[in-house]
Amino acid sequence: MGSVKIEFAVQMKKGDEAYANTLRKALDGLGEVDVDIQEGRVIVQTESPWSEVHEKIEATGRKAVLSGFGGQSAVALINTTGSVVDRTPVQGVVRFTAISAKAPGVLVDVVVDGLEPGLHGFHIHESGDVSSGCASVGDHYNPRRSRHGSPEASATERHAGDLGNIRADESGRAKTRFVDAELEVAEIIGRAVVITASADDLGQGANDQSLIDGNSGERIACGIIARSAGIMENFKRICACDGVTLWDERNKPLAGKDRSQKL
Repeated sequence: MGSVKIEFAVQMKKGDEAYANTLRKALDGLGEVDVDIQEGRVIVQTESPWSEVHEKIEATGRKAVLSGFGGQSAVALINTTGSVVDRTPVQGVVRFTAISAKAPGVLVDVVVDGLEPGLHGFHIHESGDVSSGCASVGDHYNPRRSRHGSPEASATERHAGDLGNIRADESGRAKTRFVDAELEVAEIIGRAVVITASADDLGQGANDQSLIDGNSGERIACGIIARSAGIMENFKRICACDGVTLWDERNKPLAGKDRSQKL
């Protein structure tokens, strides 16, 4: 995979030249680093995964948020549909980032709160129509007309939108990051992410429904997948779909009617 530019918002202020030098040292060896203290912006040209760069920045003691990517990226704000689904406690953010400009494969980053502890089905559906909430987003995204299956299955044994399960801890938070080799960012923009009440059986159940949706039950949360900011675009906003700053999202990754209120 060739090098790409990755942009982060980092908590810096005027006069932070000493910290900027510390940051450059922390990122030494990853690639070309440009630090803008005034804007709180760090741009890295690198072949390393953005998550590795992020971890090295935060190891310096400052918070950082991914704000732009040289490749394609997208974001879904869970339960900001303006419909009945906003009445549920399930809220969160899902990011999709291309890992190569030349081949399929997307890094999926998930933070969702308000879930019942345990496993929940996690899928991409074919439509971004939330006029009737999660009920109107259609079936699983399935351009190859395959059966339902595990995200580890071959392309003919799974839907493109089959992303398996996410696990909520005892506090109701599901936080995970994984790569799906079958997805492409450009093909999922305008579709929807859906979270279900029950676990997905990954097509291993002993009935016909298992090969349709994994017996994953009621759709309890969803969000439209929108294009997110590229390098130097829409800086310090999570996406063009609302006015929430990256720092709001970092400190309070919940969506819904209170999302735009300052912390």
